Amino acid sequence: MPYGYTAEDTVIIASVAETRMKKLTVLVPEDLLEQATRATKSGITPTVRMGLKLLAAQDVYDRLLKMRGKVRFGLTWQEMRGDE
Repeated sequence: MPYGYTAEDTVIIASVAETRMKKLTVLVPEDLLEQATRATKSGITPTVRMGLKLLAAQDVYDRLLKMRGKVRFGLTWQEMRGDE
């Protein structure tokens, strides 16, 4: 790969190129940023993206939990697993 990129870098660059991006300036506590980047073992941008994805996923998960017990399935869990 040219310029020292790996195949994984190329996939990331291609996926970013397909997504509209917005540049942000964000003030965050240094210790929180340091702790978060240490936890992700990544730089600032990947850490912020991961945090935003986790927040978005949490919102979806919360909405799914509100539906608990309200969705009726036409199959039993045994039929879904293929046990019957």
